[in-house]
Formats: sequence, C-alpha cells, structure tokens
Amino acid sequence: MSEGELLAGPIEESHRTLGASFAAFGGWNMPVSYAGTVAEHTAVREAVGIFDVSHLGKASVTGPGAAEFVNRTLTNDLNKIAPGKAQYTLCTNETGGVIDDLIVYWVSDDEVFLVPNAANTAAVVAALAAVAPDGIEVRNRHRDFGVIAVQGPRSAQVLADLGVPTEMDYMSFADAELAVGDARYPVRVCRTGYTGERGYELLPSWDDSAPVFDALLSAVVAAGGQPAGLGARDTLRTEMGYPLHGHELSVDISPLQARCSWAVGWKKPEFFGRDALLAEKEAGPVRRLWGLRATGRGVPRADSPVLSAAGGDRIGVCTSGTFSPTLKTGIALALIDSAAGVAKGDTVVIDVRGRALECEVVLPPFVTANAG
Repeated sequence: MSEGELLAGPIEESHRTLGASFAAFGGWNMPVSYAGTVAEHTAVREAVGIFDVSHLGKASVTGPGAAEFVNRTLTNDLNKIAPGKAQYTLCTNETGGVIDDLIVYWVSDDEVFLVPNAANTAAVVAALAAVAPDGIEVRNRHRDFGVIAVQGPRSAQVLADLGVPTEMDYMSFADAELAVGDARYPVRVCRTGYTGERGYELLPSWDDSAPVFDALLSAVVAAGGQPAGLGARDTLRTEMGYPLHGHELSVDISPLQARCSWAVGWKKPEFFGRDALLAEKEAGPVRRLWGLRATGRGVPRADSPVLSAAGGDRIGVCTSGTFSPTLKTGIALALIDSAAGVAKGDTVVIDVRGRALECEVVLPPFVTANAG
C-alpha cells in the first residue's frame, strides 16, 4: 500500500452497489452512510441494522498457557470469565496510557482470539509479542476474517432465520455455520456489539464475508431493518457513552480518566502498566470523563473547549460530540479537570466555534441500554 492509499474491506463492492458514501477511518475506506445517519440510527434502536466492521483488527495468541499469558499482560481479569466467553479489556503501556481497547475471546486455555481497533492492531500484537515466552505465538490476522455486526431488537430473528444460534448469554460466543442455499459458511457468532442494543457480531473468513453479508442483509431488510454505516455507529456509541480510541482513550488518557477502571483487574499481580495505574488510583485522576447534554440549540464537536458556567474558565475539552437522534439534542463526552469540582446535574458551557452552548453534566449512558 502506498502512502495515502486506503485499505479496502472484503465487502466494498456490496457497499457501492447499495449506494454508500465513503470516508477514511483508521486507514480503511469505510461506508459512512446509505440512507442517512439518522434513519440508520433509528433502525438499529427500533428494528435492526447491519454494519460491516471488517476493518477491525484480529489477532490470535496460541500455545501452552496462552490464556494465562494474556491475563498477565492485558488489564482485565480473564479469570472472571471462562472459555466460550468474551471480555472487554485494555492494552496499556508502562505509564498507564491506553495503547488500545479490545475484545478478548477465550477459546481455550491454549488459544485466545483478539479483536482490537483497526489502526492499533500492529501495536497490540507488537506489545504482546515482545514479552511472549517460548511456545506462545502472537499472530496478526487482520485479513483472515471479516466482522459483520447485526444490531437491534430484531437481531435474533435475523440470525435465527439463517439457522445461526442466538441464545448464548451476553458476551458469549459460539462457532456455527450460516446457510445460504446449498452453501455453508463457518462463522464465529458473538453476543457483542457497540450500539447498546441486543446484537451479534459474526466473524466469517475474509473470503466468505461478501456472501455472508449479502445473506444477512436480505434477512435484515425482511425484518424491517437496513444497512448502517460509520455515522450511525458513532451516534449510537456516543449515546451509550462507549469510548472510541483516539477520543476517550489514548496513550495520554488512562482507564481511570476515561471511567474504564471497571475493566482493570486491580487485584491481579501483573499486567502492563499496573504500577502506574495503581499510583494514579491512589492519587486520584486529574481529570474525568463526563457526559454533557445540551439544554440549548447547538451540536458540540470533538475538541470544543468546556468552560465553567460561572466564570467562563476553561475546565476541559470535548472528546466526542454529536446530535443524538434519540434525544433530539446535542450530546458530548468530555474530559473535565477534577479540580473544577463538577458534579452530576451541574451546568457547564461548551464553546462551539465562539458560541456558548449550555449543557447539563450527566453520567453516561444518555439512553437506556438494551444489550443484555
């Protein structure tokens, strides 16, 4: 790939046929929208939507004691779950900054499958490989699998219509086959997602991703849903207060600052960045993530300054901002200085291109989660 060239996923031609608009994201050419972000967002909240998120990274850790090794490196405590389960976790550096947030699939004691963010896959693989003992192999498998998300209240109906299992618990997965006519496509089916709705993420092989997507899309449309792009994915996750790496998490933003300390196994004797994070926990983070709900007209955006309502002093910055199709108002996630002493229910001001937008301080999510 030459400098500036975007990577294409395995389903790009299907998206072009559907009339998608595209944009660059994490080095990939991604479908942003088909019928409009608000319509796609609403379909996921009220019916069902389908996303192609094959840009997400994939990696495997295999060999004797692979699960134990992963538990000694990533933040969350893998022993809270069991084989057949998935877990949200973080790969942090020695200063407690977040290299990436990712999902771990515990296949067996000797096999763990990872789904990191697209742009950070190589960094996660490198961090693990650098400390892997003899016998443990860490492989970047970015283009071995696609990832297709089916999300919304009717998502189980869509999968069941194609003979795919749907009754696993939240954050569980199963290996199955999806039937399309006489063809059978192996897929890993996971009860996970990034929307706050009941949903599933399917991992077919890279080469099988296009026919699997087309079959799922037909079932989604039959169930009253539609394809959804990156725009709806962002508004849905922001309503839930879910972090996006590079916005709410980064090598400069710790799990404590981002309110992701629940994904840290504090009692574990070992993981990347443990000493730094324990020290920060003891001292208290210098800033914390809050939700801001606009009480006036206006849409906050990432990097907009957050000001005190009283004196107009800068006390933080928006990490994400958008219009909420569900609430019909502007919402934002923002890192606010702990010294400012803000609390739930307080009023702050966002500087939106020189115009003051009053907001109520809230604890995300902004809307009720229905994923469980």
